[in-house]
Amino acid sequence: MANAPQIGEQTKVTLDLKTIGMIVGFVIMIAGMWFTLQADIQDAKELPKPVIDRIEYDLKDELIRQTIMDTQEDVEAMRDQLDKIDERLYEIQKQR
Repeated sequence: MANAPQIGEQTKVTLDLKTIGMIVGFVIMIAGMWFTLQADIQDAKELPKPVIDRIEYDLKDELIRQTIMDTQEDVEAMRDQLDKIDERLYEIQKQR
């Protein structure tokens, strides 16, 4: 079995100028993205909160009310089906 290379104080690492340039460029790119992101976050914090127009509020209110009415109709339909099932079960038990 081959011995694995040991990394320590005596280990020599050689990098050519191209590799060092790529590392420096990568670090500068990441730092630039970080500062741009931080500036965008700060700008977003200072923007005014969006105004909800009366029309938008009315549309959302209408949608919520319609959803409630649809749900109520569904519940009533289920109640009718449950009553029918209950009647059928009663008839079946009465026959026994």
